Amino acid sequence: GEESLILLDGRHEFPFSFQLPQEPLVTSFTGKYGSIQYYVKAILERPAAPDQSVQTELQVISHIDVSSPALLTPVLRSQEKMVGCWFFTSGPVSLSAKIERKGYCNGEAIPIYAEIENCSSRLIVPKAAIFQTQTYLASGKTKTFRQMVANVRGNHIASGSTDTWNGKTLKIPPVSPSILDCCIIRVEYSLAVYIHIPGAKKLMIEMPLVIGTIPCIGFSSRNSSITSQFSMDMSWLALTMPEHPEAPPNYADVVSEEEFSRHVPAYPPPIDCEEQLCCPVFAYIQEFRFQPPPLYSEIDPHPTDVEEIQPVSFML
Repeated sequence: GEESLILLDGRHEFPFSFQLPQEPLVTSFTGKYGSIQYYVKAILERPAAPDQSVQTELQVISHIDVSSPALLTPVLRSQEKMVGCWFFTSGPVSLSAKIERKGYCNGEAIPIYAEIENCSSRLIVPKAAIFQTQTYLASGKTKTFRQMVANVRGNHIASGSTDTWNGKTLKIPPVSPSILDCCIIRVEYSLAVYIHIPGAKKLMIEMPLVIGTIPCIGFSSRNSSITSQFSMDMSWLALTMPEHPEAPPNYADVVSEEEFSRHVPAYPPPIDCEEQLCCPVFAYIQEFRFQPPPLYSEIDPHPTDVEEIQPVSFML
């Protein structure tokens, strides 16, 4: 016959564990227009009485190893802009920037290599920033929310002068890792280097970033080889800028919605997903909420598929 268990009055705890599904799970995320959440629910069935249930949220992280070859590839962008006023043109402002690799993790500092040449008659200010773009796709419609999560300012560059960044660092704050393999919610990042030009539109270039969860092991030796190769390819990088990080400004202070629509970053298409962006709507940061992943010290360096759950308690 069936064994019966009689519970006396009082508190009873039943620790348990279970295995997550084998198919890949998207990282937990809470964003502007949607979220990805997981819950564990326990139900207590009682004879001649309503069922009692309790649930708790389960944080899931889909790991991204930044040591993968695709994320170790350097990224280089260049752009030039003529600066004019009424009937004459003062000259071009040129910008070249490079990062050593595409993938980074929370807490890492991104070394930025750049050259800014100011042939205009204006005093210009170069800056760099990390942008997060959330894309939501449902019922054939697309919504996009974009916000700045960190930035750094360079020195003023006078007319006829050139300045270089030889590894100017921009630290990544606690942000959600990239979500690239979900067909309804995507979270993508980019590093923008841009120049404020008085009386003219901003000059901006963007380089794609992937925020991963597994740091690049042993990158120090690889980093030195990439740096030496980079210095050979771009010999004009010789000076080191002093570091003066500042609090991220409002997105509206950096670039207007209408102006930035001309600089939409070209991200690679998501894996196994053919939806295309259509008429993205860029909103300013107002009520953005995200849940940063736990510190790396809290993550098992050898994760398994078994998730340990805290005991669920019932009061009888």
